[in-house]
Amino acid sequence: MNNTYNSRLILIMVFIIALTACEEETIGDTVFGKLEGRVVVNNQNIPLENVKITTNPSSTTVFTDAQGNFVIDEISTGDYSVQADKDDFQTSFEPASILGEKTTNIVFELDSVEAANLSPLRPELLFPMDEAKNVVSPVEFVWSSSKNDTDDILYELELRNGTTGEVQRYENLKDTVLIVEELTVGANFFWQIKATDGISEDVQSNLGSFQLKGVEDNRFLFVRNVNGNNVIVSGGEPAGANNSEINQNEVQLTSSSINSYRPKANFTVNKIAFLATQDGDAQLFMMDLNGGNKIQLTKNVPVAGFKQSELEFTWSQNSNILYYPNFNKLYSVQIDGSGTTLIYEAPAGEFISEVASNPTNNLLAIKTNDTNGYNVKIQLINPANGTLVSTIVEGTMGAFGGLDYSIDGTKILYTQDASGAENSQYRQLDSRIFEYDTVSDSTVEIDTDKPTGFNNLDAKYAPNEGAIIYTYTSNDGISEKQIYRKVLDAVEDDDQELIFTNASMPNWE
Repeated sequence: MNNTYNSRLILIMVFIIALTACEEETIGDTVFGKLEGRVVVNNQNIPLENVKITTNPSSTTVFTDAQGNFVIDEISTGDYSVQADKDDFQTSFEPASILGEKTTNIVFELDSVEAANLSPLRPELLFPMDEAKNVVSPVEFVWSSSKNDTDDILYELELRNGTTGEVQRYENLKDTVLIVEELTVGANFFWQIKATDGISEDVQSNLGSFQLKGVEDNRFLFVRNVNGNNVIVSGGEPAGANNSEINQNEVQLTSSSINSYRPKANFTVNKIAFLATQDGDAQLFMMDLNGGNKIQLTKNVPVAGFKQSELEFTWSQNSNILYYPNFNKLYSVQIDGSGTTLIYEAPAGEFISEVASNPTNNLLAIKTNDTNGYNVKIQLINPANGTLVSTIVEGTMGAFGGLDYSIDGTKILYTQDASGAENSQYRQLDSRIFEYDTVSDSTVEIDTDKPTGFNNLDAKYAPNEGAIIYTYTSNDGISEKQIYRKVLDAVEDDDQELIFTNASMPNWE
C-alpha cells in the first residue's frame, strides 16, 4: 500500500514539474509590448497624416491616422530605433525600449525640407551694366551665382524689348552666363534673372536696362567667320587720328548658327538682301537695315551654280526685284518673294555665277564659267527681252570675280587672277582689280601696290565711285582676310587704308 502511494506521488510531482517547464518556455517566446506614438510638425503641433512608421530591428510597418497617431499593438520586447518618413519632410528617428505587456509612447516632431533649406541668394546683374549704352550684339549676359547651400540652382532670364514689348524667356539655365544673338539693333531692353532651387520660393534680381548699339550711321556691310559660319556685320567709318581706329561700330546682324553671306544694301527700300544656306542650298533672304524682319525670298528655285561662296545676285534698277543665278539660268524675284521669273538662259555648261546692275540703264553684267570655275565670259545682257548685248571678256585663262557696275552704266569692275592659274582647288595666285570702259572698249588695272603672293577680291565701287573697296588676303587660302579702301585718282601716295579686319565680301552703300 505504501509503495503504491509513493509511486503515485512521484508521478504526480514529475508531471507538475514538466508542465511548469513547458509553460515557462511558451511564455518566454511570446512576450510582447505595445508601441504608440504621434507625429506632428515641429514648432506647430499640427498632426501629420500618412507618415510611414518603421522600426529597426524590423517589426510591423504602420501609417499615422488623421490625428497623427500610430499604434503597433504587438511588438517584441527590446530596444528599437523608430523611423518616421513623409514626403517634403526630413526623416526623423526616435529610440524606444519595449517592455513586456507595457505600452511605450514616443512623439515625432518633423521639420519640413523647406524649413531646413537655405533660400538661394538674390542674383546680381553684372553685364550689361544697368543703363549701359551702345551694347554690341550678340549680347553676353552675366550675373552672380545664387548658390547658398548644396542645392542645385536653375536660372531664368526674362528679356523685354522696351520698344515692341516683346518678351523672351530663357529657362532652366545652369550657368550664370548666356549669349543672346539677333536682338533688335538700337533698341532698349529690360532684363531680370530669377533663381530657384526647387524647394524655396523663387528669388529675383533687380531689373536692369541697356540699349543696343545702332547702325544709323553705318555705310558698310561685310562678312565675318564666327564659329565656322559666316555672319553679316554692319560697320562704320574709321575714327581717330589719320583714321587709325578701325573696326568701328560693328554690329552683327545675323546668327552665327546660320551661314549668311553676300550682303547687299538698298537704301531706296531700306533693306539688305543676302544669301544664307538652307537645307544645303543657297537661298536669297531679305532683312531690315538693323537685321530685323528676316524673310526668305527663294525656295523652289534656289541660288545655285559653281561654288556657293562665289555666287552673287543684284538689285534691279528700280529696286523692286532681285536678279539671281541658277546654273545657266538667270531669274528675277519680287522683294516680297513672289513672281519668280526666268529672264535669261546661257548655253548649256555655262554657269552664271555673278550678276551686276546699274541705276542708269536696263543692262545687266553677268559672269559665266564652266563647272570648275574657269572658261570665263563677262557679258552684257538685256533682261527685258533676254538677249545678249555684248561680250567683254572671253578666252582668258584663270579665275574672275568681284563683278560691279558703275552708276552711269559705262564701266565694269572685276577681279582677275593675272597668273592664269587653273586648278581643282580653285586657288587664285595673283588676283588683281581691273576696270572695263564700255565707251572706249578698253581695260585698265587699278594699282593697289599689292605684293606678290596676295590677292585682291570682291572689288566694289564706293557710292560716289570716287573709291573702291575690296578684300585683301594671302593667296594661301587660309590667312586672315581684310577689307581695304582705295581712293581713285588720289594725288597723295597714301591713297588706301585698312577699314576692317577678319572681314570679306564688302558692300558699301
